[in-house]
Amino acid sequence: MTDEQNQNHEEPVIRDKRRIDPETGEVRHPHHADGAPAEGAPEAAGGVTEAAGDAGAEASDLADEEYELTVDDILNAANAEVEEPSDEHLADLKRVTAEYANYRKRTEANRELERERAVGAAVAVLLPVLDDLDRAEKHGDLEGDTPFATIAAKLRAQVEKLGLTSFGEVGEPFDPQHHEAIFQQPSDEVEIDTVADVVENGYNLGSVQLRPAKVVVKTPQ
Repeated sequence: MTDEQNQNHEEPVIRDKRRIDPETGEVRHPHHADGAPAEGAPEAAGGVTEAAGDAGAEASDLADEEYELTVDDILNAANAEVEEPSDEHLADLKRVTAEYANYRKRTEANRELERERAVGAAVAVLLPVLDDLDRAEKHGDLEGDTPFATIAAKLRAQVEKLGLTSFGEVGEPFDPQHHEAIFQQPSDEVEIDTVADVVENGYNLGSVQLRPAKVVVKTPQ
């Protein structure tokens, strides 16, 4: 081979296009001829991303700060209201408390009234039996320790435990709300209508009247 041929023959050029540098292990970035990063290169994109991330973090910090300030303001206002409630809130609290107390009283009273009515309905069927015992007692059939007298005493004791009470006495003023007049006797011995005789006792169970007393009434002449 001549010298001229050797000069015209060029050595092969090997270009390393690997993105990872085998010596440093870092990512290689394309450059212009002047060594500046090319447009759209990963480094430039990374710079923009980093700048955007810093701006977003700063905006997030400002938003968190505003949120914290808003929550603090609300908590402070709520604490102040609890420590020093306004007159309007105090009035509302008193009104609600009074309404609840009245509601409880009405509920308890209604519950007791319904209980008395239920027990009274069960006891009412025994009133004719009690009337027969009263008539037997007037005729002297309940005297002594007879079995009949013992049974009558037990029955009366049991209905009294349920709250049953009788009313109607000779000599008391006549009350149309509690007495039922079945006969009237004019008399100059009384100045007002007065019970002269009790035909059948009246009965109450608590605040519930099961039956008025049937009586004979003396009326002034």
